[in-house]
Amino acid sequence: MGRITLDKVTKSFGATEVIPPLDLTIEDGEFTVFVGPSGCGKSTLLRLIAGLEDVSSGQIRIDGQDATMTPPAKRGLAMVFQSYALYPHMSVRKNIAFPMKMAGIDEAEQNRRIESAAKALNLTDYLERKPGQLSGGQRQRVAIGRAIVREPAAFLFDEPLSNLDAALRVGMRLEISELHERLKTTMIYVTHDQVEAMTMADKIVVLRAGHIEQVGSPLELYHSPRNLFVAGFIGSPKMNFITGPEAAKHDADTIGVRPEHISISDGDGPWSGVVSVSEHLGSDTFFHIHDTGLAETITVRADGEVGFRHGDRVSLTPRSDVIHRFDAQGLRIAQ
Repeated sequence: MGRITLDKVTKSFGATEVIPPLDLTIEDGEFTVFVGPSGCGKSTLLRLIAGLEDVSSGQIRIDGQDATMTPPAKRGLAMVFQSYALYPHMSVRKNIAFPMKMAGIDEAEQNRRIESAAKALNLTDYLERKPGQLSGGQRQRVAIGRAIVREPAAFLFDEPLSNLDAALRVGMRLEISELHERLKTTMIYVTHDQVEAMTMADKIVVLRAGHIEQVGSPLELYHSPRNLFVAGFIGSPKMNFITGPEAAKHDADTIGVRPEHISISDGDGPWSGVVSVSEHLGSDTFFHIHDTGLAETITVRADGEVGFRHGDRVSLTPRSDVIHRFDAQGLRIAQ
């Protein structure tokens, strides 16, 4: 079981309140991602759940039991940090066994858990190697294995892929997602990368300055962002925002259109502009359009075969059924 509830939890460092009163429930078995820009409080919130920081007020419950004052080692949670923090002189087997040895678990049970974790993480052939003989992705899997053998109520991941290169990040994203499917254990994952959030989460918690801006599934946040901040943070490339007369036509202070919801052509369209930069990615091309009279830049996502170049004048046609409308306070206007 791994249901975690935060009830009016706050955190202050001296006179500075970094987490205002916050309520959140993470259901048993759920993969929840905390996402937001640097300094939004996501890692602090994770550390409060782990017990590595004391709450200033409020209550944290794990499976219905008050854990607010419970020491980290007694909360039944396992944390995986950005840094692998492996013992270089120990084998992979001994690194994974270390928390069980400290807990006094007998050797036969240690071996059972090590073999099970190694199989789940494709580490069986590396158990007798030292960390220095492993790749970055393999070392991160060892750190995850050390968490798995504790058989926790929940896993807490604090930006675990930040030190990996792009290819390894993609591979480890898939491995952690597959691990969650196999273990069915609650996982809370902190990242500033909204692509990681969108591809991994059952539920995303978008944070800004310690406040929860929106909670929902990836597609809920993509299709129905509650405000301009969420709309601009979720989606890559980010949503285009337009104010002025064009927004007023839609009875809004600001309208938002995602790059993939704008078609580009050399024909007639309601908007027009000049291609400034085109980014060819193979399957897709991102066009950055200037001189539209709508915004400084309009970004368009098109098929990779579309071949406009710098300086070309193009027509733009937004899909009217997916234009997002926001009021003067930046809040979503219901369609």
